Amino acid sequence: MARPRNIKSSFIKTPSPFFTFLPVSPFTSLFNKPPSPRIHRPYSSSRPRSYLFVIFLLILLSLLGLSLLTLVSVSQNPSPCPSFPTLLSPPISHPPFASLSSKNHEPVVLSRSATVPLPAHPVPGNVTAEEAEFWAQPDGEGYRPCLDFSIQYRKASAKISKEKQKFLVVVVSGGLNQQKNQIVDAVVIARILEAALIVPILAVNQIWKDQSEFSEIFDVDHFKRTLQADVRIVSSLPSTHLSSKPTINTQMPYNVSPLWIRTKFLTELNRGGVLILKGIDSKLSKNLPLDLQKLRCKVAFHALRFASAIQELGDKFARRMWIEGPYIALHLRLEKDVWVRTGCLTGLGPEYDDIIRKIRESQPKLLTGRLNITNTHRRLAGLCPLNALQLARLIKALGAPRTAQVYMAGGEPFGGAQALQGLAEEFPNVVTKEMLAREGELSPYINRSSAMAALDYIVSLSSDVFLPSHGGNMGRTMQGHRAYVGHRKFVKPNKREMVGFFEDTSISEAEFRSMMRKMHRRYQGQPEKRTNKRSSRDVIAYPVPECMCRHTIRPLLRS
Repeated sequence: MARPRNIKSSFIKTPSPFFTFLPVSPFTSLFNKPPSPRIHRPYSSSRPRSYLFVIFLLILLSLLGLSLLTLVSVSQNPSPCPSFPTLLSPPISHPPFASLSSKNHEPVVLSRSATVPLPAHPVPGNVTAEEAEFWAQPDGEGYRPCLDFSIQYRKASAKISKEKQKFLVVVVSGGLNQQKNQIVDAVVIARILEAALIVPILAVNQIWKDQSEFSEIFDVDHFKRTLQADVRIVSSLPSTHLSSKPTINTQMPYNVSPLWIRTKFLTELNRGGVLILKGIDSKLSKNLPLDLQKLRCKVAFHALRFASAIQELGDKFARRMWIEGPYIALHLRLEKDVWVRTGCLTGLGPEYDDIIRKIRESQPKLLTGRLNITNTHRRLAGLCPLNALQLARLIKALGAPRTAQVYMAGGEPFGGAQALQGLAEEFPNVVTKEMLAREGELSPYINRSSAMAALDYIVSLSSDVFLPSHGGNMGRTMQGHRAYVGHRKFVKPNKREMVGFFEDTSISEAEFRSMMRKMHRRYQGQPEKRTNKRSSRDVIAYPVPECMCRHTIRPLLRS
């Protein structure tokens, strides 16, 4: 990452308010008026001195008045949305985007610390109208990242960022994107409790048996440095707290508020000095004070950068896709555990469905959602993943050309090549990370599901079009991240409305295409406010309006 430009020189070159307003004062003519001829007057020498004193006093009062007017005008005009003309060539740091510096680290410029994709391709010129519409990016409506924290938040940071008595330890679980969401909330909880945060501990994944540590997946130094103005983050407990008896909490209700967290934990934390939290996934309220919502975005889109080895390899894969032209990324949720948890049929036939049924019956706790609903009702309610054939029909109907590159993100599909047959027949240029990798590039990440998911994430972020086959943490995080970096196209399948058309054999292919385009016209990554429909929406998926505001260019000089 490029070193942030030193901004001290800007203070030397900027004219002071005195010189800015001096030309508009009527008293400035006293400084430029040519001297008049001296005339001898028979007055005492004290009169000129008194005149000079009065003139000096008037000048002083005039400048004082102008200074007061300047201060009033500044206080009455809140700072506009910080200029963020492009994330690929970000502007020089200014206070709303700059984190505080420390003795050991250079300042972090938020506009340069964001994880950004490769630029979207321009719409090809030799394509049909439907294909041009498919590759076109949505209108971002002028929204840009806007993480200008309040004065109160920044004042409190001076104390919180130096905390050395209270420590929060958080154990996060699940897949990569589930872990990322919990890490975001761990930072927010540490801020609420005004405690230092130990680098989060990644629990061993019970499904994929991944034993990766935080530093093997994420860039620890960047994580600490980016958040140094918000929360003090350390790698381990200090020796003074190793013998402390920690408070351990493994059960937290849903939708807890900052008040609940302080009431529940602050007294014990002040007494013992160490608090250990487990099972915080989706427990913190989606509706937090504005500064804490902005902190969520800062962690998700700026601080959680992947470890350099993973990021560099993911960037290589993305460039190998990008250089061949525009591409689609599909997140296929076709793994065995997905079918077990959703309670849906695989679409691969009775043999495969029977395998899933037996696992589900032996481990009923794995089934998510309502237990008294049949797989037919689940499908009609839009609760089942789209299979490969349905995805192929959808993107074809939306205008994707048969020659389009399709990057397939996700784990090994249940059913292997048979599960992907419907997609491969319609779009022969299906690519996976295994196909993109050269000899030995993936060797360090064998049996490391989180690292593999991180590679998928990097390549998917740079795609021209992203489409998930099912909801989930990656889909939500990708939706918000693509919005945050410029509202890249994100097609959200309307499964509840679509399922009837998939099964209706009476409609023609032309009618099907028309219905799919009409149905998804408003679900292609356009700016959508978090508070429009449901207050339970996550700011990480819907960063407008808390973390993004409309960008307006104000002229520096007015005639």
